Amino acid sequence: MRLRERLSKSPGRLAVVQVLLAAALLLAPAPAAQAAVPLERVSSFGANPGALNMYVYRPAGLPAHPAVVVALHGCTQSAQVYADNSGLTTFADRHGFLLVFAETTSANNASSCFNWFQTTDNRRGQGEAASVSQMVAHAESAYGADAARTYVTGLSAGGGMTAVTLAAYPDVFEAGAVVAGLPYDCTKDSGAFTCMDPGVDRTPAVWAQRVRDAYPAYSGPWPRVAIWHGDNDPKVVPRNAGELRDQWTAVHGVDQSPDRTSTIGPDQTRREQYLAADGSGTVVVEVDRVPAIGHGTPVDPGSGPQQCGQTGTANFIDSICSGYWITEFFGLDGSTPGPGPGSLPAPSGLTATGVTDASVSLTWTAVEGASSYAVYRDGTRIATPAAASFADTGLSPGTAHGYSVAARDAAGTEGARSGTVTATTTGGAPAACWTTDNYHQVQAGRATADGSHAYAKGSGQDMGLYNTFVTHTLKESPVGHFVVADGNCP
Repeated sequence: MRLRERLSKSPGRLAVVQVLLAAALLLAPAPAAQAAVPLERVSSFGANPGALNMYVYRPAGLPAHPAVVVALHGCTQSAQVYADNSGLTTFADRHGFLLVFAETTSANNASSCFNWFQTTDNRRGQGEAASVSQMVAHAESAYGADAARTYVTGLSAGGGMTAVTLAAYPDVFEAGAVVAGLPYDCTKDSGAFTCMDPGVDRTPAVWAQRVRDAYPAYSGPWPRVAIWHGDNDPKVVPRNAGELRDQWTAVHGVDQSPDRTSTIGPDQTRREQYLAADGSGTVVVEVDRVPAIGHGTPVDPGSGPQQCGQTGTANFIDSICSGYWITEFFGLDGSTPGPGPGSLPAPSGLTATGVTDASVSLTWTAVEGASSYAVYRDGTRIATPAAASFADTGLSPGTAHGYSVAARDAAGTEGARSGTVTATTTGGAPAACWTTDNYHQVQAGRATADGSHAYAKGSGQDMGLYNTFVTHTLKESPVGHFVVADGNCP
């Protein structure tokens, strides 16, 4: 069935058409680029409610507990195209960090755009945002990535999704770099077209509140944010750089007047830096305005120390190697005092000493010199107890969680993390399964619909078109939380 015919049968067809058109405008179609960077496909990394693909680039000689950078491509692109042309792998090789390339497809969005504008994908715990966080957790468990050094960057729709992940998962990401992107939750009261051009003007306080609303229980510390934008961008207009600046400076509690200005790179990119309110000198927000370029990732092909990337593919623009400066902003080049791992060793003897329907009790061997510890559940830091024990409460019956722990010195710097211990709470009803078409899954309350697609309740997984021709099996566990379990349900 053609897309127009399918949409004509959907009550929300006009809104869907507008969103797809807005997504398609983010990037021009890109010519095929010859694959050069070796990527590893990761076939399983969690529930993956956003139905994304995960690829990993591991440089030779990757150290134990490396930093990890998540990279999000633009519309009409792929993980491979972004890896081949952005230049990020140059610095992964040079400085020894892990790169995770997340990828969306035309099954999620007609133009292979990340759905930064869609509430089913830009909220904590669901859709594409949740899939990205699960990739990070997998990188930590499978590759030993350091949870205290986790970063994200992306172009265009990937830049919009970068802002999403920073807002929805501030406990996961230390910093991010938004390239030709948009403020978080711009489409709360505006259409995607309007957000892109002419852009939306809101006060810093309003923008900041949208970030805080993404994870109301979180009180900081907030990720640092670098904003890159071309002066002549006709698709996501430069106004968005200013609105992003307003959003994240307000989140960090600083004003919108830069503390430092300078020019960088061969094209005299204008840099504005905003320093932390605590007087530490930390750059919490940075805006890099690239002169005379349109919509794309700034690159500077060559073999010089500040050069990177390729320009044979659309939307990679010969100007300045943004990857070099983003790596520096993240503190991964060793030139700035980033939040690298401390010298304390990983705690040993991590054990789940008791479980109930709603709690898991943990103990481990105390580390000499530790002032406190960081406890991680499923890759997310949940507590910093002073003692070498912790009880994780408020859990659902019959659920499994992976725990790890790191020692912290008096300054709060974490050392190496322990291995992961898995514990499962007791109780819980056996999983229940239903197999029927998407229309009847929605009618039964096991899924929701936006007029075009159906989404599993709880997990937010995209089930495809909302009609009687697409059939899935949904598994419910715990009660009220459904996941797609085609061919994998007891």
